Amino acid sequence: MREITVKAYAKINFGLKVLQKRADGFHNIESIFQTIDLFDELIVTPVPKMVCEVHCDSMRLPENNTLVSAYNAFCDVTGKNSIGVNVFLKKRIPSGGGLGGGSSDAAALIKVLEKLNKIKLNEEKLDLISSKIGSDVFFFMHCDEEGKGCALVSGRGEIVHNIIPRHDLFLLLIFPKVSSSTKVAYELVDKEFKVEKKSDAPDLDEFEFVYHKPLKEWTLANTFTPVVAVHYEEIGRAINELKKAGCCYAEMSGSGSTVFGAFTERQQAEAVSSLLACAWNCKLVKTV
Repeated sequence: MREITVKAYAKINFGLKVLQKRADGFHNIESIFQTIDLFDELIVTPVPKMVCEVHCDSMRLPENNTLVSAYNAFCDVTGKNSIGVNVFLKKRIPSGGGLGGGSSDAAALIKVLEKLNKIKLNEEKLDLISSKIGSDVFFFMHCDEEGKGCALVSGRGEIVHNIIPRHDLFLLLIFPKVSSSTKVAYELVDKEFKVEKKSDAPDLDEFEFVYHKPLKEWTLANTFTPVVAVHYEEIGRAINELKKAGCCYAEMSGSGSTVFGAFTERQQAEAVSSLLACAWNCKLVKTV
């Protein structure tokens, strides 16, 4: 059987409301997730033995990485011995940047395993597999056959409602030289809950309406941003510089550390990119 090559797209969060911690230790969230044209590439080759071997072109991965977790979860939920695979990962999505790279890689591998094993899993089993890997995996499992999608996401991430995507958005990504720990970010937010601060962000049923409005009218806020930006000053500085350069919507994706500015005109996005590129590691992408 020949190798299979698939793309695993990054996601961006347009608004991310973090709600209080649940009894199971997870937090409920409300957000719009959308894929962007930044992607990792997986080259998957079937092997005789029942194992998942992973090699990456640009970084050393831990033994228990998300691809191995995905393979093990697939075998566990399907109750069968899957065809073994060798995965060569061409890594393009920065790790730990709030862009869902590891989760997207995992979902892409699950879809390849379905093809190799000639089975089509129902939504219940796909969700069970996702729950064993990570909360962002649910969204990527609900993307189309190409791995692209846009959805309202709630619960811990398991409630995914696909919506009509906008394909007119250009995003200037800035990668600050800091690593924002998801665990630390949630701890910082939990402290804020004790202060009982009121959020101006829209409710979930209003997210889609706001998303389709002009960017200058967006009120889609990220709960993490104000607390993480205080902890990592470089993140707050990147957002401020985007706004000073004329970007009317600048935010952080996920729990950070990636910051982005949104534009509907490529020319404006390119102009801001040229302005900031001397001081920041930037990349211009588009929603897909």
